[in-house]
Amino acid sequence: MLRILKFVRQVVYFLLTVFVIYLIYNALIDLFFDQIHLVLDQAHALLLLAILLALWLFTAYSVIPRIHRLLVKLYLPDYFIGRARTSDGLLAEPVNLAVLGTREELIEAMESRGWKQADHLKFTSVLRMGWRSITNKSYPNAPVNSLFLFNKKQDLAFEQEVERSPHKRHHIRFWKTPQQWWLPGGFHADWVGAASYDRSLGFSGFNLQFIHRMESDLDIERDYVVQSLRSTSHVHKIYRVERYASGFRGRSGGGDFIQTDGNLPFIVLKSAALTKSRPESLLAHQIDDVTDSKI
Repeated sequence: MLRILKFVRQVVYFLLTVFVIYLIYNALIDLFFDQIHLVLDQAHALLLLAILLALWLFTAYSVIPRIHRLLVKLYLPDYFIGRARTSDGLLAEPVNLAVLGTREELIEAMESRGWKQADHLKFTSVLRMGWRSITNKSYPNAPVNSLFLFNKKQDLAFEQEVERSPHKRHHIRFWKTPQQWWLPGGFHADWVGAASYDRSLGFSGFNLQFIHRMESDLDIERDYVVQSLRSTSHVHKIYRVERYASGFRGRSGGGDFIQTDGNLPFIVLKSAALTKSRPESLLAHQIDDVTDSKI
């Protein structure tokens, strides 16, 4: 019954939103044609620009996200399928890394290789990110958009700025896995991560928002993270599950083309080696030991 009421409420809100947009567009068109002969007047031009800006903000950051959230409930399953989701509910980056170990040691391992923890996504950090992006000034702890897995946003997010530019960065999000939870195939992990590389700022055709555009080959960034951690004193061993998932080509939540081979590296931290008699026994037989080889 509660689900039905929630669905009805969402439908009503959706219809009201569409009606409001209709009224706004009508008012905008009437204003434009009524005042077209005064466009050269600065005050009217600024008013028209302000209306257009407000309409874009309302559409991109309120209307379209709510439409997406309503529709994805109809066609996307509500369980782990190896892909994170955006706050709108769209499929985002795939899970391409797994870690066994404690939160503290994971943070220490990442920071020892120059990774910075991303600032929390809040009003002040978003404003700072916007200003640094416009002026192209360094922001090594810039916030990252929240992606969701296990019905929660990422627990940790790390990044490495490239060329001291907020437009380019290596970054990875980590989610703590639920207790007594196993990856498909019977694999255990304390953390799962999604690594990707932001190559520039751009415009999303999915929701009309400004976003970071991603490098399409996600395997390059996954392997970059693994290589950066391999030489730390915190890592016990690194394994890789070949063809853990089917390789695919698709789109990210922002509309970028992405591709992956489906391999899944497992990084075993020393804290896991100490607390478990044989971390290897938590992994299936098809895992290749890649501690001393190139991924």
